[in-house]
Amino acid sequence: MAEVSAGDVKALRDSTGAGMMDCKRALADAAGDVERARELLRERGLAKAGKRAGRETSEGAVVFASKGGKGALIELGCETDFVAKTPDFQGLAQSIVEACLQASGITDADQALALKLGGGTVDDVIKAAVAKVGENIQLKRVASVEVQGVTGGYVHGGGKLGVLVAIETGLSGGDAEAVARDVAMHVAAHDPTPIAVDRADVPASVVEKERKILTAQAMESGKPANVVEKMVDGRINKFFSENCLLAQGFVKDPDTSIRDLLAKAGKASGSTLTVKSFVRFKLGEAAS
Repeated sequence: MAEVSAGDVKALRDSTGAGMMDCKRALADAAGDVERARELLRERGLAKAGKRAGRETSEGAVVFASKGGKGALIELGCETDFVAKTPDFQGLAQSIVEACLQASGITDADQALALKLGGGTVDDVIKAAVAKVGENIQLKRVASVEVQGVTGGYVHGGGKLGVLVAIETGLSGGDAEAVARDVAMHVAAHDPTPIAVDRADVPASVVEKERKILTAQAMESGKPANVVEKMVDGRINKFFSENCLLAQGFVKDPDTSIRDLLAKAGKASGSTLTVKSFVRFKLGEAAS
């Protein structure tokens, strides 16, 4: 049996809309020949699904599930807003994210598609939904978080935007989860969207790029190099304050930073709350 690469399976699935396991079998039966595998999928009755696979899935829903210190977030795409709003599609999305939550540590669509669901796999359930609604449906993105503490999420616009937040804390239950939800709401609503939890988490490449831009701008002033350096340092500090989650003013109370919000909640409860990570999916945006 020919060795089948994950890349070939993904490419075949993307081009035909067939299930992951069907693509694996077709590639194995075709001795790794992608064109022959595509023909086999058509011969096996998947040509119709293949035609749908080429359609753009710019609509859909972002949904989350969380329990204690574990959480999952997915983006499930479809072709029309009409289908996205149906109870069947919303239920499908929720069942998939619940499966991801239960499995733990699922970080990409291929892993999620292989999970058991409804007597088959997630991939099988999506294929059945495609046949039922007559639209292309794709699991576009999956993320998971896990922390010694609590997780919480927020979905905006009926699934147009979703955020999942993980907070390390000794607390559990409603009060801690409410803080996590507030932070998730902030990440969803704040402009600019935070790019990291704190200064140390901002990628060095991002800081370097920003410093180059700010240096070029400061040099336009014609001031001496030492003055330009101080100007840039000040503007970099402002960049951090605007783009790091903990430094941003809370959307419900801009005079209170997220850092202060967590400190206040910790003082009231006698426990420390620390944001360890967050994930933000906006419907239709390119995966990072």
